[in-house]
Formats: sequence, C-alpha cells, structure tokens
Amino acid sequence: MSADATSAAATSAGATSVGRTGAVVLAGGRSSRFGRDKLAATIDGRPVLEHAIDAVRDVVDVVVVVLAPLDQRPLPVGVEIARDLTAFEGPLAGLVAGLAALPDDVDGALVTGGDMPRMAVPVLALLLRTLAEDDAIDAVVLDEGGPLPMAIRRNRSRQLAEDLLAAGERRLRAVPESLGATVIDGETWRALDPVGTTLLDIDEPSDLP
Repeated sequence: MSADATSAAATSAGATSVGRTGAVVLAGGRSSRFGRDKLAATIDGRPVLEHAIDAVRDVVDVVVVVLAPLDQRPLPVGVEIARDLTAFEGPLAGLVAGLAALPDDVDGALVTGGDMPRMAVPVLALLLRTLAEDDAIDAVVLDEGGPLPMAIRRNRSRQLAEDLLAAGERRLRAVPESLGATVIDGETWRALDPVGTTLLDIDEPSDLP
C-alpha cells in the first residue's frame, strides 16, 4: 500500500492503524448463476476480480486472493494466492484458506468477494478503523452486508473459522455472528458511498454495471 493511498484512505474515512493489515478476496466460486466465469467478465475493459483487488489494496498491506485448486488465471503483480483445499466447498472454506495464507503479523483483515467490483475505498477504510477503535471488537460488518465486506481480527477468527468448518458449517455469516460483530449503520457508511455500490456483487450478467 503506497503512502499516498494510505493518506487518502485515512482522510476519507478517518482510518487508524490496526497493526499490519491484509485482505482476503474470495474468488473460488462456481459462477453457476452467471453461466460463465463472472470474475473474468469485464467492466471498463478490466476483469471484475481486478476491480475488487484494486479497492482492497488501497487500504491494506497484503492481499491474498483465494482461488479454486486448478484456477490458473493471471493476477496483478504483488497479489498472493491461496487455494481452496477442495473445489467449490463454499466461502467459509475459502476464508479458512485465505486467513492461513496471511502473514502472522497481520492483525486486521478485510474479507471481500472477488465479484464485488465497486467497493468504495473510504467504506473499506471505515471497516478497518472501526475494528481498530476497541481491542474488544473482533468483527465489523455493514448493516446491509451479506456479510461482505467485513473486517475481522485474523488471529481471533482463524481458529473459529476452522472449527466452524470442521463442525459442518458452510455459511460465511457464521463467523461475524459468532464473534458478535459490530454493525456500522447505513447512515454512517452511506455518507461515504451514497449509492451503495460497495455492496454490489455480480451474480448474473444483468448485474454488470
């Protein structure tokens, strides 16, 4: 993350430090509703996935993209790759793989979908800032999120996610629920993203902006 990008994010949303930060971008799904690889679909001449990567890398130090086991798509320089152990096992399994791939010194972690191309950088910075405000906060979500994007403390959530997965849980939402996530209300985050494009995810071709 460049100094200019850090400064811009902090100015836009008052972001403060949570130690070294990372992002897990979940990109291992089937794209079944889209009918083809939705992450390779283009917006403004660039793949959907690259737009998601660009947004998170403006506010974190390390970006990990979680891909299906055999996915060989090219990714931007500097992005780390993690892989689901089993293809299409679901987003919780992807989170487990992504958190394991983040460096040990990462504290705050953003978690987003690779199919979320219009995330507002100030909103992502706000998630991290809120996580940093109180050491007792382990997860932060937006009031309308599904639950992405969210911010979590890596070290406290990694074992939880692994335990949930081992117990047969597949819902990603189970992580912030179990952590008692702090919820940012719509009035607050929509002041930074009035149209709400941060929550746009691409499921069908008609969702492309």
